[in-house]
Amino acid sequence: MTLRLILLISIFSTILLVVFLPSCSNNLGEIEVFERSAVNIDLPEILQKGKLTVLAENSSTSFFIYKGKRMGFEYELLKEFAYEIGVELEIKIVNNLDDLLRMLNEGEGDLIACNYTITKERKRKIDFSSPFIRTPQVLIQRKPEGWRKSNSSLGIKNLIRDPNDLAYKTIHVWKNSSYEQRLTHLQEEIGDTIFVSGEEGAVSSEELIEMVSEGLIDYTVTEENIAKINQQYFNNLDINTPISVNQKIAFGLRKTSPLLKARVDRWLKQFMSKKIYKYLNAKYFELKDLPVKRSELGISLRNGQLSEYDVIFKKVAKKYNWNWLLLASVAYKESRFNPNVEGFGGSYGMMQFMPSIGPLYGVFPDSPVEQQICGGMLKLATDFKGWKNIPNHIQREKFTIATYNSGKSHVEDAQRLAKKNGLDPLLWDDNVEIMMLNLSKAEYYTDPVVKNGALRGARTYNYVRSIYKCYLEWVTVYK
Repeated sequence: MTLRLILLISIFSTILLVVFLPSCSNNLGEIEVFERSAVNIDLPEILQKGKLTVLAENSSTSFFIYKGKRMGFEYELLKEFAYEIGVELEIKIVNNLDDLLRMLNEGEGDLIACNYTITKERKRKIDFSSPFIRTPQVLIQRKPEGWRKSNSSLGIKNLIRDPNDLAYKTIHVWKNSSYEQRLTHLQEEIGDTIFVSGEEGAVSSEELIEMVSEGLIDYTVTEENIAKINQQYFNNLDINTPISVNQKIAFGLRKTSPLLKARVDRWLKQFMSKKIYKYLNAKYFELKDLPVKRSELGISLRNGQLSEYDVIFKKVAKKYNWNWLLLASVAYKESRFNPNVEGFGGSYGMMQFMPSIGPLYGVFPDSPVEQQICGGMLKLATDFKGWKNIPNHIQREKFTIATYNSGKSHVEDAQRLAKKNGLDPLLWDDNVEIMMLNLSKAEYYTDPVVKNGALRGARTYNYVRSIYKCYLEWVTVYK
């Protein structure tokens, strides 16, 4: 009887183990399973194939194309690293950031470069390089209506400066991100509820920032380095309320790539002490763009002259039957009439040619002023001819200005999107310009009709509007 009881207890215990252990094992061992699924591709295999594949997002800090040039802070860092180890750098744009870890561990890329914050949860799944940026998370909020005219105390009064004031506010962030994690902790710290709207990975941080600017949402959160860049595009944003200590930004790597991690870490330690790293950091996070921020009528110089180069503008524009004030408006927007300025991405001179484009129009960094203006006029005239299918002259000028800023291929993408979405592809105003704005949104730049990928369309949208506004104001004053 006793033996039978012992056997029954033993059998019952075995059943309990069979029934309950698998579910516990699945929870506790999820990370181990995740790690074991990672492919075994490390530095030797990368060197053998001669290519380092980077998983990046289309953003100001990761990777983007500006005036035909491949750019991005992390892109430029990794370009230097790829050169150091003697391999080609391949950029693979990830449209849904929720796919990053899967793509990395399945070998679709060797490294993540998406302004990726180191967190405990992520460290359980992947490795990280040594951090190359430390930056706090900040609240992105819209400045109050009429902020330009209001006094500073009124502006501050209407903006959130104390995280405690976020109670019962709705903040939109990438779901399962370090932002969402930080806001969860912040609720505990302030002892109150913050409504966190978790967005899918297909909606980027920069799209959310743009939505704040447009008034579609009230708040989002991002790292300060991203915020600084985007504030140049959207000057109605406030980014001066930190909600965290400095976060560590690094490259993400597979746990099965220890040799690659060691090589990246060693290289970063050396590279970050060099002047080129300091230059890149300043280039992306400290140097300011040259947006027109006030009425251009206010720049009038002595003796009724718009600039000291008015004679040259008139002479060059007349040769191409072009209004000299429109040519001057482009020059002012690009450089404030400074023939010696070096701009974003290595652009140079009064007309801000990129190094790969300037020589095509006879303009080099040391070219005299007249040659610079002639080159800019030649490009505008060439672009104008390229839009001969635009019947309205004013609209054709706006297509031309947009092309000068972003290249014709991206404008053609916006045209195709306009046509598909029931807008007029031959009208810039309120038609193609709207689709230009949308080229920064995944649902649009992943559309099959888009041939050239994402673009920070707000830059071109504002560029055309600013230049044409400037031109129309000047026409009322200067002949």
